[in-house]
Amino acid sequence: MTNHQSPLSAEHASHKLVDDFKALISDAEALIKASAEHGGEAMHSVRAKAQQTLSTAKESLSEAQDVIAEKAKEAAQEADVFVHEKPWQAVGIAAGAGLLIGLLIGRR
Repeated sequence: MTNHQSPLSAEHASHKLVDDFKALISDAEALIKASAEHGGEAMHSVRAKAQQTLSTAKESLSEAQDVIAEKAKEAAQEADVFVHEKPWQAVGIAAGAGLLIGLLIGRR
């Protein structure tokens, strides 16, 4: 049995991860700026290293965001092809998923 996320839920999760990572970077930058008035060579060195790490993280985030967007487009295209090639299977899957969700919601 395979465990596949739907393209929409995977896309939503990946966008949430990107948003959370952006917030983390923003908070780290604010922390670095707030600590700027605290002197000392060691503190300056730590700030410089943290800024370099954040810069690298921003670049990685940008690249990851592009990859995630491309994968989401590919998944949506594959789903579109599947629905056009096998419409009755798609209807059956959607009905089954709807029934399952309805049963789960009804239990509460």
